[in-house]
Amino acid sequence: MLMERRAEIADYVMRAGQLAAALEVCGWPKPGNVHRTADFKDLRFEHFIAGSIAMGPSLREAALRGVAVGLNELELNKVGVGELVRRAVADAIAWQRGGDTHLGTILLLTPLAVAAGATIARRGFVDAIGLRESFTKVMESTRPEDAVNVYEAIAIARPTGLGRVEGRAAPDVSDERAKEALVERGLSLYDVMRIAAEWDTIALELTTGLRITFEVGCPTLLSVYVRTLDINVAIVHTYLTLLSSFPDTHVARIVGLKRARNVPEAVKIGVNKAKEVAEEAAEILRLGGLITSEGKAALFKFDERLRNEGLNPGTTADLTAASLMVAILYGLRF
Repeated sequence: MLMERRAEIADYVMRAGQLAAALEVCGWPKPGNVHRTADFKDLRFEHFIAGSIAMGPSLREAALRGVAVGLNELELNKVGVGELVRRAVADAIAWQRGGDTHLGTILLLTPLAVAAGATIARRGFVDAIGLRESFTKVMESTRPEDAVNVYEAIAIARPTGLGRVEGRAAPDVSDERAKEALVERGLSLYDVMRIAAEWDTIALELTTGLRITFEVGCPTLLSVYVRTLDINVAIVHTYLTLLSSFPDTHVARIVGLKRARNVPEAVKIGVNKAKEVAEEAAEILRLGGLITSEGKAALFKFDERLRNEGLNPGTTADLTAASLMVAILYGLRF
């Protein structure tokens, strides 16, 4: 394949990822999240825009390595997904002063960029079956070195509500010997995420071929956009659909960590609050969301209440970004 064609594919995938991350934070009012009219105390809308752009070079490199895989020039287990995640997180942090903006999003979008590059190289276009199959193979082919690099990425990002994971098959991120233990025990990134999938929806997505993204998030986004021709409405309604269908594990974690330091236990404690949030999101959709005056009024009140309670459905935001990237790869323009 000509170098120009490789560059064209890599640029296409990179821009899809950057645009997806930027559009996700632009969507408003996404209840409890930073959006174009609402900031957190130390983390602002502008920080997310900077992070969305800064992750671009790593996504581009991920796509290039995916192209090499698709052309049988590079073995899947040598792609270095973890290294690319660490690089993207470091870049997103370096280009703004707010802190962690995109850890979960980067975890989803990086292997997706590899999968997109490989799919386009093999088939000449992006399709759901090829993209999802490729994503699954990318994750299943990860190595302990990938897990080590992701642990380093988490240390760089220092996300809120990290907590500890005690007495589990995978070492805790904050353990000084965690990285050594990953290598000694031969735990790949996929292995670690399979363990974490019990209490973390991002990990679940990474080990189920982006099931929620492909089966719920992206179809909802495309359907609402076709119906409304309004990308903001499509983003917010996708967010609400995901939030109502899959209680946000970040919300559960934040609530539960007030009573337990062990994350799996904390998520079990906080899941009822996450379900309450999900039920309210479902009710807002029933009222029409942004499409009706009644739904819109309820949505703004919901946003205000979540902020006052310190409840940030960050996992839902990450799933929305992944849904956007898939839709943009399919050709969505607005």
